[in-house]
Amino acid sequence: MGTAPDDHPPAPPGAGAPPDPERVLARVRALLAKAESTTFPEEAEALTAKAQELMARHSLDDALASAAASDGAGTRSARPGRRRVEIATPYVSPKVHLLSAVARANRCEAVWLRDDAVVVVFGFEVDLEAVELLFTSLLVQATAAALAAGPRTDRSGRSRTRSFRSSFLVSFAARIGERLVEATAAAEEVAAAEAGAGLVPVLADRSEAVRAERDAAFPRVRTARTTVTNGEGWSAGRRAADRASLDGQGRVAGRAPRALDR
Repeated sequence: MGTAPDDHPPAPPGAGAPPDPERVLARVRALLAKAESTTFPEEAEALTAKAQELMARHSLDDALASAAASDGAGTRSARPGRRRVEIATPYVSPKVHLLSAVARANRCEAVWLRDDAVVVVFGFEVDLEAVELLFTSLLVQATAAALAAGPRTDRSGRSRTRSFRSSFLVSFAARIGERLVEATAAAEEVAAAEAGAGLVPVLADRSEAVRAERDAAFPRVRTARTTVTNGEGWSAGRRAADRASLDGQGRVAGRAPRALDR
């Protein structure tokens, strides 16, 4: 259970002033523009990692500001919301796994409505924005990498492209999830050093609020699993995830993912 408002330690100086979202987004876009224009992978990774850290820190600042603005009766100044994300065919299940990995790393909850080809993501607005930005970009990158890997056949000449790409995308999602969690943890460590003990109960309360919002909408939720049948695709997907930029570049540049048609 979350800590009652009266039990929260005092917020650090300045926590009551919400960060300016437009200034944060402007800085993120500037970093992403540089990352997209460079021809050096190491430079792009450094720039995009900085953009990801900035988005994560923006989320933590927003959480502290929201807690400071709460009234004494325990009413939060902000409540979790939701967004519906349509998942295009093919490879719907692997794409859902990618979106879920991004959501978890950003303290959101994702529910897949399989019959509607839609994922409902629950979270606070600043985190929903990060999820949408990162998912769009990472889907662009994963699709491009899968297409660049080319078609696959077995020794008899039969196509194994579909199993390769499906395993590729699932592996990509798993590794990206690990990288995002690492980036978020690093941002939280820095924020905790500045905010003190006040950050932990604030984040716990927000996580509880997001889960409660999800459970109210969907009382019964099952875990969705995807089978991996192609070891080559899994290895290739993990390597692609290690090279991926955590920067939201697809959305910032206004590009849509290329289609995986089979």
